[in-house]
Amino acid sequence: MAAGPDVHATTIVSVRHRAQVALAGDGQVSIGATIVKAGARKVRKLYHDRILAGFAGTAADAFTLFARFEGKLDEHRGNLARAAVELAKDWRQDRVLRRLEALLAVADREQSFILSGTGDVIEPDDGLIGIGSGGPYALAAARALVAHSDLDARAIATEAMRVAASICVYTNEHVTVEVL
Repeated sequence: MAAGPDVHATTIVSVRHRAQVALAGDGQVSIGATIVKAGARKVRKLYHDRILAGFAGTAADAFTLFARFEGKLDEHRGNLARAAVELAKDWRQDRVLRRLEALLAVADREQSFILSGTGDVIEPDDGLIGIGSGGPYALAAARALVAHSDLDARAIATEAMRVAASICVYTNEHVTVEVL
């Protein structure tokens, strides 16, 4: 059976700055060299609007991971760190989940993590996360803006996404931002 087309679907950036956390994602979904959707929503609030989550990867995989992560949040009463570790363990050990090609960026008011299918649960040193095809560009822009501007977390995340969109062909300027 031949492999499906290469799907590029995201830039996600998370900014923790001045007692706020913002998570932003672009809206572009591409299959190969074709843009098939410009307004996808890749970030959302979970668990009574106390947790932010964003995905980078294929859409079907992301929906599966969001559902599993929401289940872990419910199971652990909104404890982000515990839910993240438990999801990462399941993701690594479960034969079906192991095949998912995605990353999750998750945050609450105190902590931020990157979750991967290899079992990684990474808490960034500086409270900034960039994942997906344009993630490195958005992360670099966010670091510069945190250090050299008076912008709040939402504005930094938005501007970082605009920088990424100007560099990465798999990122557009249709940005969704959620803030805690």
